[in-house]
Amino acid sequence: MIFFLKEDISLIKNIWLGLETGDKWLFICINRFWTNSFFDSVIPIWRESITWVPLYFFLLLFSVLNFGWKSWPWICVFIITVTVCDQVSSAFLKDFIGRTRPCRDPNFSQYVRLLLNRCPVSGSFTSSHATNHFGMAIFISITFKEFIGKWKYVVYFWAASVAYGQVYVGVHYPLDVIGGALLGAMIGWLTASLYKNYFALLTPEDTIEETRARMQAFKKSL
Repeated sequence: MIFFLKEDISLIKNIWLGLETGDKWLFICINRFWTNSFFDSVIPIWRESITWVPLYFFLLLFSVLNFGWKSWPWICVFIITVTVCDQVSSAFLKDFIGRTRPCRDPNFSQYVRLLLNRCPVSGSFTSSHATNHFGMAIFISITFKEFIGKWKYVVYFWAASVAYGQVYVGVHYPLDVIGGALLGAMIGWLTASLYKNYFALLTPEDTIEETRARMQAFKKSL
């Protein structure tokens, strides 16, 4: 029994060492080799939360003008989604797992091309940027499914590009953002499912004509 337990622990360690080696190799590729001067100037700004404040105001305006009072439950659950994503990632997992960021690892930081003014002191796994943005992306794509259609892929690209940026600027490993993306997607799916069970932007009494009229009114207001 003890022999098999030791074998299992040894196997897990070997798997993790393999994953960690591949993770660091991919980090170096993204952070040092797959780069150019344009990305160096754009991505540090692109990944900043404040950059996307106009987008959040647009979503607020879009929902209020088109759906009136029905938009307020959506806005509340959207805020709850972001809050849960951020707290689970930042307040729990980062401290619980305690993985060191690449830019703070004394044995690895010499290989890091840091594009920010500082390296954050919080843990590396999971990436809160990836968690928050994938949480928002999945929530938006599910709850706005009838209105954005194939534009949902643009929303996914937005979340993925922000997550990629965390590796590019040197503050997270690829596994950090992959883990954050999966966590955020799970939370976004859960809150969107709960929202659709109890609320709806469209109800059975809404006709296609009424919906189109609201959309036209919104476009004219821009």
